[in-house]
Formats: sequence, structure tokens, C-alpha cells
Amino acid sequence: MNAPIRTKGKGNTKGAPGSKLSPRKLMEQAVEVMQQSVLEPRLDRKVDPKVGAVLYKPDGTVDTACRGELRHGDHAEFTLLERKNRGNKLDGSILFATLEPCAKGARRHPKLSCVERIFLARIKEVWVGIQDPDPTVARKGIGYLIRQGVTVHMFDRDLQEIIEKENKEFLEQAMERAAEAEKEPREVVLSPLENRLPTAELEDFSDDALETYRQKAGIADTVGSDAFNRRLLRQGLLKEEGGLLVPTGFGFLLFGKEPRTAMRQAGLLGLIHYPSGKPERREFDEPAVMIPDLVEQWLKDKLPNVFDRDQVHRQERAALPFEMVREAVANALIHRDYSIDGAKCQIVVTADTVTVKSPGEPPPPITLKQLQDFSAPMLSRNPELHFVFARMGMAEEQGLGLASLRDRAKELALPLPRYTWEDPYVVLTLYRSAEGVTKALGEDVLKSLSKSERKGWQWLAAQGEAKSSEYANAMGIETRTARRHLGHFEALGFVRKSGSGPTQRYVVV
Repeated sequence: MNAPIRTKGKGNTKGAPGSKLSPRKLMEQAVEVMQQSVLEPRLDRKVDPKVGAVLYKPDGTVDTACRGELRHGDHAEFTLLERKNRGNKLDGSILFATLEPCAKGARRHPKLSCVERIFLARIKEVWVGIQDPDPTVARKGIGYLIRQGVTVHMFDRDLQEIIEKENKEFLEQAMERAAEAEKEPREVVLSPLENRLPTAELEDFSDDALETYRQKAGIADTVGSDAFNRRLLRQGLLKEEGGLLVPTGFGFLLFGKEPRTAMRQAGLLGLIHYPSGKPERREFDEPAVMIPDLVEQWLKDKLPNVFDRDQVHRQERAALPFEMVREAVANALIHRDYSIDGAKCQIVVTADTVTVKSPGEPPPPITLKQLQDFSAPMLSRNPELHFVFARMGMAEEQGLGLASLRDRAKELALPLPRYTWEDPYVVLTLYRSAEGVTKALGEDVLKSLSKSERKGWQWLAAQGEAKSSEYANAMGIETRTARRHLGHFEALGFVRKSGSGPTQRYVVV
């Protein structure tokens, strides 16, 4: 990791003209500037966010600003663009901001939103720390910039975690306000599902689904009460039209009695391939909040526990890592692209793997490679869905479920999950055993591996990466033999080298 740039004075530095752009260093500098934010003294106990912004100009100079630096309540982007650079030509500059800039319509007229100021300044590229946590506005600032032709990236995941930690109280309050407080309507629309679903009525919601949400989210208000319905309204799951509350598309996906009557892409298809060759199929057409638990129960009923014969004493273990399966299914439902109406989420179980398919490419600016490396920044395609599943404890607060899936696989000594792209699906493969990652290679590849290489690949797949010396120690072989194994894995496309010399590592791809 590059060392952070140390700033002199509050929120303003100048780099040497012509200095080389280092996104990582500028991200780190934005985080450091964020920590200098001047929070507004308030009587309502509302916590303001700490925000840092860094502007990299084409000549290599750098300006910075933090929230409240020059005046209480001023956004960092406003201070940077309007107070410090008003009248300066910023064409081609690159902005780094630790919090998603506020979206169009978020500020009272005639005030401009931060994204409008960024666009009008002709800034060509923006790096965003974390998305706005409020599900009624999340990703809308990012969405506006992308539609205006601005290239958007997210900060590295480790820096996102620092930003969230520094803003813990603000994030908690923002999530609570999303469920409690009245919000002004936002002009930016990410999905048509934010709008009213034609012909759907409030009575079309399933009481069982709503009660499931209420209990798992720890909501005191009773289902059907005015207070409970106001929550759904603030979360973008209901809309008010003509004095009546009616479901939005997202609300109907989550709670509708029969979501597929209005959206054929709703629900999930389950398929088990038994060792005998006999398949079993199950359609899950229930409200989305109920599907992960229904899938888990179906699999538990169909797949009895198995005995682990690798132990000295045979030990019974679960047929599947069910907590990983449940989260994978929830993430597939949350993050899929619902504009692809000819495809639906799927789960396919074989003797060695569990494959979960989610329609649509990763939500921009996330890339497939970031998913494969478990380095994808925290971002949600459908914040309305994500908020509900996160409140129910079935998804990470802002992320794609990468951290929990990776960590749980390591705890169970299983190979790390694998992400691939099979048009039009992002495919997540979970392995049911250490041997599963080898069996899934195919007969031709298996024949090319020696017995010791197969054992080594199982170990490496569970670690994710290792140096040749670590591999040699784990396998009890000479370093020269370890390098030969790793070289063979590299030739087969299983791993890639990272670094050089004594620090060189082999990363599973």
C-alpha cells in the first residue's frame, strides 16, 4: 500500500506541476482530508458526515477541501469547486470524494446539487468513496454522472471501510431516517421499478411476507398500521397517488403475493442434479423476502447430511454451507438487472458445487475482475431491495456479500467462491468440499495434474493466494517442486503472479 500524502494546513495542498497521477495516493489523501471535517454544531443531534474531496488538475496540481472547512454545513465539493476554484478552468480535472456527491433534486431550488456542479465544471472523471447510505438516494448521484458521460470509479475496499468507520454514527442515523423521516422526492430515477406498478394495489402484498420483514428487521410497528406503511413509503416500496398508497415495482418484488403475474423475471429457479443423474426442479415464485429461507429449507429437505471420511472418526456435516447459499441467493436477487426480463435468478446444485446465477453484468463501475479478486468496492445496484435485505440480516449493509462469502469459506476450509460471466449471467460457484474445486476442473484437466498437484490445488484454492515458500511448507515439498506446481497452475490459467522476487505471490484467478 502506498503511504498517504501528508497535508499541510486544513484541506488545501498543491502538488508539483506535472506530477504523475496516482489514484491510490489521491484516494488516501481524500480520506485524510475527510478526517479534518468541521462538523456543524446542532441542537437536533443530527450527525453530519465527514467528507473529504481532492481535485487533481491536468497540470498535476492538487486542491483539497473537507466538509464545513470554510463555513458550517458546506459540502466538500461545493467548497472545492465554488469557493476555491470559482472562475478557474477545470476541464479534464479528476475529482476524488469520500461520499457519493448529492444527486440532482437533493437540494432546495435554486441551489445546485454537487453532481450538477461537477458536470458543469467539465470534470471528466470522479472517484467515489462510498455510496449514499439512504436507499432513497443511493447511487443516484453516481447514476447522474454516468449518464452525463463522466467516468466513475469507486475507492478501494479497504479505504471504504475506513470511511464507514469514521462515519459510523452518521450512517446509522441516515439508515434510520430513510425508514422514519419524510424525504423530498428525488428527480433521478435509477430504475422504472421505483415507479408505481400498474394495476397493483396495496392488498396485493402478502401479509406473511410483510410479517417476515417486520420480525427479522425488528420493527415494532404492526403490519398494516399507518406507521408501518409510512416506513414502506419512505423506503420507496409504496407511492402515494390520489390519496392512496400503491406498490412500486420494488415493493411488489419484495412483498407481492404473486410477483410473476406482473414481472416474469421475478423469483428464482432451483435445480438439483443428483449423483444418480436424476434432476429435480423447483420454481420459487414467492415474494423475494421469503425466497432465501425457502431455498434453504428445500435443499435441507432434499440433501441429507453426509459423513466426512477425511476425519479419523467419521463426522456428520451439513450437505451444504447453508449460510453461504442463503447469502448468495439474497445477493443474486438484490443485485440482478431487472431490466433483463427474459432471464431469472437460478441456483443449480451438483455433487460438488452450488452455482448461483444472477442476470446482468456487475453494476457499474464494479468490474467482474474485482469480483473475482474479492476486491470489489461496496455498491448496490438496487438500493431499495438492498436496504430491506440488510435490515433483515440477509445481506451486507452496502456490499456485494464478498467479505462474508470469502471469510466463511476460509472458516470451513473450503475453496474460495468463484465468479465468472456466462452471458447474460454473473455466475457464483460455491464448492461443497475441498475436493469439489478439483472435480469441477473437468476430466482432461484432471488427467494433466499429478496426485500431489491435485492436493496442492485444493489447498491453494482455499487460501486464495500464497508464496511458493508457503505452498512448499503446506505441502511438505521442496521449494523447487512447489515452483514447478505453481508454474503448471499458471500455464493452465488457474493462477497469476503478483509482485516479484521474494515477495512474489500466486493469486488464484
